Amino acid sequence: MADSFTSQIFRRMPVGRHPHTEEGLKRTIGLVQLVGFGVGATVGTGIFFVLTTAVPDAGPAVVVSFVIAAITAGLTALCYAELAGSVPVSGSSYSYAYATLGEVVAMIVAACLLLEYGVSASAVAVGWSEYLNQLLDNLFGVEIPHALSYAPEAGGVVNLPAMVLVALCAMLLIRGASESATVNTVMVAIKVGVLVLFVAIAATGWDSNNLADFAPFGVAGIQTASATIFFSYIGLDAVSTAGDEVKDPARTMPRAIILSLIIVSTLYVAVALTAVAAQPWQDFEGQQAGLAQILENVTGSTWPSTVLAAGAVISIFSITLVVLYGQTRILFTMGRDRMLPPIFARVNPRTLTPVPNTIIVATVVALIAGFVPLEWLLDTVSIGTLVAFMVVAVGVIILRRRAPDLERSFKVPLYPVVPLLSIAACLYVITGLALVTWIVFLVWVSIALAFYFSYGFKRSTLRNPASDEEVAP
Repeated sequence: MADSFTSQIFRRMPVGRHPHTEEGLKRTIGLVQLVGFGVGATVGTGIFFVLTTAVPDAGPAVVVSFVIAAITAGLTALCYAELAGSVPVSGSSYSYAYATLGEVVAMIVAACLLLEYGVSASAVAVGWSEYLNQLLDNLFGVEIPHALSYAPEAGGVVNLPAMVLVALCAMLLIRGASESATVNTVMVAIKVGVLVLFVAIAATGWDSNNLADFAPFGVAGIQTASATIFFSYIGLDAVSTAGDEVKDPARTMPRAIILSLIIVSTLYVAVALTAVAAQPWQDFEGQQAGLAQILENVTGSTWPSTVLAAGAVISIFSITLVVLYGQTRILFTMGRDRMLPPIFARVNPRTLTPVPNTIIVATVVALIAGFVPLEWLLDTVSIGTLVAFMVVAVGVIILRRRAPDLERSFKVPLYPVVPLLSIAACLYVITGLALVTWIVFLVWVSIALAFYFSYGFKRSTLRNPASDEEVAP
């Protein structure tokens, strides 16, 4: 009986054609749009407001923290690229775990992804209101009242701009994936341009004295900052959530993941280096709209900071949009697998988008963004991201052993060294997280497993392939 139970919880989704991959969603996303998704979900998060949390931990050595996070993400990106080409469906690392490690592991990964995407969308929305206030102040000399732009624990009543941002993104996602991808691509182009402008202007304020005390808290500080910064690399995962809506996914998804990583890592390191060289590291702590303030200090004028604040407002909108997209597509895949109630897999016949799913996600994310302060959210996202990344690396190794002849449009170079290094790098970064973050994570995973054994275990597609449970509109 024990063996039978074990075999059931570790049952695997067949690699290749998912039994329902042709249902519901429409393939409308090309390479440029998909790279835009990856860059849109990544560039900005770690730069526009994570520096105010990471620099006080590491000092100017935060640049090294960004490099460590980039190397870790790069190793994992190669693993993602192989699995995205081998298992080109929606669901990201949840689907990869389901195909390689089994159903119960897929549920644990799903819990990580829900934590990663849901909480990060909230965190990004919280940071958006800071730059919105900076922009309104520079342009019109007014700000949204403190009570309406901060969570209760941060001295306010509700972060209303954050909730409005989530609602706007949800409305765009309901309209259609292709429209969302096109709007996102435009916003990403603006965002990259603004960050290049920051690097050019901040470099004129370069002061080597600001780098003199390079690592005031040693290796421990660098590691702690790396763990926090990793919050900003979920864009790589977001690319792989779009598998069912991408044209020629086996070729497009690996290319998009690798191109996104190159663009992201280059911008992150360049912005971090010029920022810490232009301003003493002690000034970063608690700084609102930090990059805009740096430009104002360097130039003595408000116009560069106004441009950057406007770029941040647009940029963070695009991040929230893509992260919400990723969350809804993971839940869509789980609903299609009957690991969640069928409402999550229902697609509107006119827009071909999972409308009920999107409304549910937006409501939960908006409530978190409105009432939970930013600093409570960052590390929780990092642990979910890192666990998901490790599972992907393990999945590459397992799939190579179980299906050596499977057609792969991209193969990880230096196998198995790269997947093993990816796992080791993730373990190194994850050990820098605080004990309370681990406690929150373990409680959340326990809740997810309890739900799995009470719901998904009995209803999953693999257990009941001929089930008549309705998922259509």
